[in-house]
Parts: sequence; structure tokens; C-alpha cells
Amino acid sequence: MRLLLHCCCAPCGSHVIELLSQSYDVTVLFYNPNIDPPEEYDKRLAELRRMLELPDYAGAEFVTGEYNAEAFNAATELFWDEREGGRRCEVCFDLRLRETARLAAGGGYGYFTTTLSVSPHKNAKLLNEIGGKLEQEYGVEYLCADFKKQDGYKRSIELSKKYGLYRQSYCGCLPFLKER
Repeated sequence: MRLLLHCCCAPCGSHVIELLSQSYDVTVLFYNPNIDPPEEYDKRLAELRRMLELPDYAGAEFVTGEYNAEAFNAATELFWDEREGGRRCEVCFDLRLRETARLAAGGGYGYFTTTLSVSPHKNAKLLNEIGGKLEQEYGVEYLCADFKKQDGYKRSIELSKKYGLYRQSYCGCLPFLKER
């Protein structure tokens, strides 16, 4: 069973890839046009690549999507004054999951999902609603999940420490960085 996993960063991916690889043939997709500045994007991309070279993760395939922060900023500019968790996040989730669903449909994957729900700051219910809508639109099954449950977030922290993974202090978007 092939699954395309949208991955926001190495720390979130660490637990989710470990878990899903037990049941799925996982391909990791790094598609995150929300990350700004470009140096931060490059740092997170390099860290995910480094993690996927570790023996425990070496079986996962890896693909990158197009980096286009300008498109993300244009799609969310009306919501830049909102706090994390508001409409800006909903647009961001839809943008990233839509691209994941599109690539999953075109690549012959049976499933798609995202690591985003491992974060205690991300709304798993909203992510699953968006994923379910996109499942209908693209004809690829969305794997509903709340990866923070059953100590998933705790496990991601343990794995981050074990492998010395870079843990960023913000989701990636400039409005949130400015908010902090």
C-alpha cells in the first residue's frame, strides 16, 4: 500500500514515518511554500534529507514540491492579522494537502496524509476535514489521523533528541514569526 506523506519538518516526520512505515510503503513529500525566509526553508529541507539518510528511515522515498513563498503569501495575505489557528492556517493546510492529493492521484498512490497533526498546535479535526474533502475531489484515500495522540508528540521529541534534529520555533510563515 503506497502512501504519500506530506512532511512539514524532520521532527514531525520522525514519529509519523516510524509509525506509518510499519503498514505502508511511504514516500515523503516536502511541500511547504509557507516557510519563510528561504534560509529557513533550506534548513528544514536539509534536515529532513539528513534524517531520511539515517538507517531507521532509509527505506522511505523522498520528493520535494515547488517552493513558492510568494504564492503562499498571496493566498493568505487577507488573514495575516489572525493568530495561529485561524483562517490563515486553514488556507495553508488546504494549499499543502491539495498539492499532496494532486501528486498522490497522479503518482498512483492509494493514500495520502500529513505529519501536521503530530503538533499540539495544529487542529487535527480541521486537517482531517480538509483531507476528506480532497479525497473526494482527487479520488485518493486520505488517511485520517491525529498523530499527537498516544504520545505521538512525545515520541517525536524523543526521536529529535536521539538524532539531534533541528526543532524550529515557529510553523514557518512570516505572520506567525512576527507574532512571536
